[in-house]
Amino acid sequence: MVTGASDGMGLRIAARLAAAGAEVVMPVRNRGKGEAAITTIRQVAPLADVSLRDLDLASLASVAALGETLVREGRPIHLLINNAGVMTPPDRQVTADGFELQLGSNHLGHFALVAHLLPLLRAGSARVTSQLSVAARSGRIHWDDLNSERSYDGMRAYSQSKVAFGLFGLELDRRSRAHGWGITSNLAHPGVAPTNLLAARPELGRTQETPGRRVIRALSRRGILLGTVETAGLPALMAATDPAARGGAFYGPSGLGNLGGAPAEQKLYPPLRSTEEARRVWDVSERLTSTAFVGA
Repeated sequence: MVTGASDGMGLRIAARLAAAGAEVVMPVRNRGKGEAAITTIRQVAPLADVSLRDLDLASLASVAALGETLVREGRPIHLLINNAGVMTPPDRQVTADGFELQLGSNHLGHFALVAHLLPLLRAGSARVTSQLSVAARSGRIHWDDLNSERSYDGMRAYSQSKVAFGLFGLELDRRSRAHGWGITSNLAHPGVAPTNLLAARPELGRTQETPGRRVIRALSRRGILLGTVETAGLPALMAATDPAARGGAFYGPSGLGNLGGAPAEQKLYPPLRSTEEARRVWDVSERLTSTAFVGA
């Protein structure tokens, strides 16, 4: 199962898994884009076993509905790549539940999704890989303004969402080992590449791609320092499928500045190293999403 697989890096991750023979479930917000993605996958893997499900990570009701559907179907999940995300809306936006959009979609939506899918993840002895960003390298949790209500800065809120998400992924691995859930959880990041995160997104208030994305695309095309859309997904694929990939570990590009290059295990970013912060993120996330991990 790959979230955010209807385009960009997520689509390439899903395509690689499908071409390797995996049955791939793609939860999408936009069915039209999802159908187009399946067509693209079957162009390279005609026998691909791929299917769509409905999911809007900015709606906890949608997350719960997907969880209920999949639990009712009863198929174990062996790999879950939490890849979907939104980045730097120019102005503060909120989810259906009133959370700042990036915190709600990038972290809280995925947190609730894993909670709802826990029985299927346990049944599949799953590996859960959560996609972070280099923005988590210097971010932090703003506990006094978690939802950016006092002051909104798009990049600050994005970094916070990725730090929270990373702390959750690490705490998931610790709690799985403590409670015998049989789940392995690790982290990945794509480096820097011209993915769709900074493309024109009218629904986010961004009518054209950012100047930064134009620079990233130009450098990527010339092979200077950065990765490509194709290579950006490799760390997540390594984290999710390499037999040697470890729970609680972090994978990303190995080139200069970890911006591009072949995937490899890396040191955790400093904001991800506090187990106390991770427990606090977990507890607050349970409260905000009204979800609980059975056995936690």
